[in-house]
Amino acid sequence: MTRGKFIALEGGEGAGKSTQARLLADALRACGQACVVTREPGGTPGAEAIRALLLGTEGEGWHARAEALLFAAARSDHVERLIVPALERGEWVICDRFVDSSRAYQGGGGGLSDAEVLDLHRIGSGGLLPDLTLLIEVSPEIVTQRLAARDGDQADRIGGRDASYHAAVAAAFRRFAEAEPARFARIDGNGTAEAVHAAVLARLEPLLP
Repeated sequence: MTRGKFIALEGGEGAGKSTQARLLADALRACGQACVVTREPGGTPGAEAIRALLLGTEGEGWHARAEALLFAAARSDHVERLIVPALERGEWVICDRFVDSSRAYQGGGGGLSDAEVLDLHRIGSGGLLPDLTLLIEVSPEIVTQRLAARDGDQADRIGGRDASYHAAVAAAFRRFAEAEPARFARIDGNGTAEAVHAAVLARLEPLLP
């Protein structure tokens, strides 16, 4: 059986990753390709429990190293119990965030080194990387509008961090895409959902069944 493809959608808050994951899955299923849509942190019961710990706004939260360890633990369970089995069944896996989010948020925003984050990923998830990472880039002005419409004043613990943190996250994502152009596809996310979806399909065409 042919192994499935692993596609991750990355970007900052309000980039539209969840919408694009759903639209991509619909397009693949319309072509007869089985696929799984999942998210990080989350995707399995254990990882969803860790998600609640990470994103809940109760208490004082986690320092960057503890946060990175929790993300790595959630990802390890996600990879072993959902992602790898689906790929081995020949299904495509469409994941809203993966290890590059840890590199950008706990690394670029939180101050850990990229090597530290990748070491955790190697230990927890065997260093698994997507076949293609779609980095959806959106201007800060549009992000502000989208988040106000989506969340109001109810952002989660990480989404609610200050503008300088999120600017550092965005800069980290750009560095990764520039350093690994074969794995990353940069997508202009400022347009309508339909326009962004068309751009996603265009970049995925070489991988499509």
